[in-house]
Amino acid sequence: MIEIAVFGAGRIGRIHADNVLRHPQARLRYVVDPDLEAAERLAVALGAEALQEPEAALADSGVSAVVIASPTPTHVDLLLAAARAGKAILCEKPIDLDLRRVDEALDQLDKAQVPFMVGFNRRFDPSFAQLKAELARGVIGRVEMVTVTSRDPSPPQRSYLERSGGLFRDMMIHDLDMARWLLGEEPVSVFATASVLVDHSAAEVGDVDSAVAVLKTASGTMATITNSRRASYGYDQRVEVHGSQGMLQAKNHEQSSVVRWTAEGVSHATPPAFFLQRYEAAYAAELNHFVAAVAEDEGPCLVGPHDGRQALVLAEAALRSVATGEVVDVRGFQRG
Repeated sequence: MIEIAVFGAGRIGRIHADNVLRHPQARLRYVVDPDLEAAERLAVALGAEALQEPEAALADSGVSAVVIASPTPTHVDLLLAAARAGKAILCEKPIDLDLRRVDEALDQLDKAQVPFMVGFNRRFDPSFAQLKAELARGVIGRVEMVTVTSRDPSPPQRSYLERSGGLFRDMMIHDLDMARWLLGEEPVSVFATASVLVDHSAAEVGDVDSAVAVLKTASGTMATITNSRRASYGYDQRVEVHGSQGMLQAKNHEQSSVVRWTAEGVSHATPPAFFLQRYEAAYAAELNHFVAAVAEDEGPCLVGPHDGRQALVLAEAALRSVATGEVVDVRGFQRG
């Protein structure tokens, strides 16, 4: 049994706290949030203790691990404090919006030698995990092209856009990690283009709401990612991998498996409303993996600090490509 403190009582913090509560080898000890009322609401509901500041949770020798689900600007300070306290860490993506700050944090994590996992939960989605396992078995031969489609049902509020870090660092970063994972080798170049097609609020805060990125590896394999902040039919999440001997697809989940066939045509349910529903199983599997890595010493976490850095590097390269209109060499973002 390991005791866990969850930092952040927002929607992601609630997901992680619920999953900790349900895990047979974990106990939710603290919910920590500067908004004490929010922390108390979640903690009381789940039988934990609410705190406004992290120091008491980190000083508790009974706490073995922390889940950092607070706003991105707080991640580095919290993960470094947790590392100094010797706690295992599951940190939501991105580690930070500033690559230099990420590198400084990773230098400190290297010295602390604590288990550290980045919350790219989509690797734990059952459909995507099965697709990856099929790739590993070589069922479609050599990977040649990866296509990732990710479209939100509607754009977020302007207040969210103002603090999100932008579409590439906030939304596409998940897909950039998926592309790396499925390609099986590091991209060396990125070309990206983007527009504001959905909501002028994006332009007003210096962001975009529609984007395409093309990644290429040294061997010539490619990945194409398309993002939109609007899909009128629901949360659109699809992956396709084309190989030398075939193709693998992970299609959209649907809210119902019932298909209606009539003289007017064939119809079925739309995809889930948003990521909280679509990736419910992925969040649970992610927490299970983290607990196993910490409690049962099952080796390093599947998604480590290098993965967190590389996804941000690709996001930065994509932003530079949008600004210059040129292909960007990713190797120019080496860790110092």
